[in-house]
Amino acid sequence: MNDIDLTATPRLATKAMLKHDSVRDVELLLLPERAVLLNTSGAAILGLCDGSRTVRQVVAELEHDFETTDLTDDVMTFIEDARGRGWVVLT
Repeated sequence: MNDIDLTATPRLATKAMLKHDSVRDVELLLLPERAVLLNTSGAAILGLCDGSRTVRQVVAELEHDFETTDLTDDVMTFIEDARGRGWVVLT
């Protein structure tokens, strides 16, 4: 069960930065002293966590972009995990 409110506004933590590695054609999350290789969906979610959208809006945009439905639980689980790792903060 996710404890994230759909009206919360996720944004990347101050110490985190998304970067595309054009040499390897991969998405990276850069953190102090480490880099995390992201899959397509993880990069898409984090790319929308810019503090301007609610969790509900992030889900809606992803469902539109990927032409699918029922992403709420997956997105909330990812954001909750990212928050636990210190990658994302909720306001």
